[in-house]
Amino acid sequence: MSVDVDLTTVWAFIIAFAVFAYVVMDGFDLGIGILFPTFDVGPERDRAMNSIAPVWDGNETWLVLGAGGLFAAFPLAYAIVLPATYPLIIAMLLGLVFRGVAFEFRWRDPGHRKLWDIAFTGGSFVAAMAQGMTLGALLQGVTVDGRAYAGSWFDWFTPYTLLTGLGTVAGYALLGATWLVWKLDGESQHHARQLGKRAAWATFVLMGGVSVYNLVLNAEYAERWLTAPEIYYAAPVPIVTGLVALALLRALSVERHSKPFWLSIALFFMGMAGLGVTMWPYIVPPGITIWDAAAPEKSQIFMLVGTAIIMPIILGYTAWAYWVFRGKTEYEGYH
Repeated sequence: MSVDVDLTTVWAFIIAFAVFAYVVMDGFDLGIGILFPTFDVGPERDRAMNSIAPVWDGNETWLVLGAGGLFAAFPLAYAIVLPATYPLIIAMLLGLVFRGVAFEFRWRDPGHRKLWDIAFTGGSFVAAMAQGMTLGALLQGVTVDGRAYAGSWFDWFTPYTLLTGLGTVAGYALLGATWLVWKLDGESQHHARQLGKRAAWATFVLMGGVSVYNLVLNAEYAERWLTAPEIYYAAPVPIVTGLVALALLRALSVERHSKPFWLSIALFFMGMAGLGVTMWPYIVPPGITIWDAAAPEKSQIFMLVGTAIIMPIILGYTAWAYWVFRGKTEYEGYH
């Protein structure tokens, strides 16, 4: 195997890690926004928001790293995927802006708190839905002519992308609910536990629906999951996913605190493993592989040096922030 292939594969895993870190870390605070209307106005809402106040903005560092890494390491993929999903990317960014503004202003402008709560929920839902539909648009295939996007403005809008969008919303709601099970206590924790059970079942159903849809969406996807010898390598993914799902339901039923959240992360990890099995080695299905889209070798080496320095720093300060603000959330104001 050539050096180019090794570096390209390394970069594919770096970006996959950044995307996974973003989905998990920003996913639970988007999930809290999605669930926000179900919380009682007053202390319950304040404690839910305050549980993520110290970390929510740092979580988005991983979005920047993932998008920047895609632009630098796989410029062709970046140049194709963005024009194919511009409306979704714009909607996601606007949703994140509204969510961020609402975070600050609901405390500083209590006279309009109801409006900021709506912005917090709406921004969270739109961002989550847009992210899920972007994934769906990528999985269903992108029309490419030469080295440019050749589809229409609304190729991303299909029943399949709506399904992946709703699956992402449900998954984020599950992360948000299990985070609150960990961070809250008393009646608020019980409420979060009930929400977690509902979100878990919705996530299981939608994950299953997307998985089945993939088999009819693309013959190559079906071949990877249903024919030998590929099926022997792919089979552990749904088996382990099923075991994680059962453990999650049990953890939500026996008064565990942090365990449901970690199992929710494990469920997302297995979903990403399944995504890897489905897509590999394509970065823009159905025809552009990671090697087709890769930057020159010298560029990859140069960026890898910088990433080797920056990524441990990001991991370090992220871990420190979560450690400092560990434990139950008691304060009802804003940090």
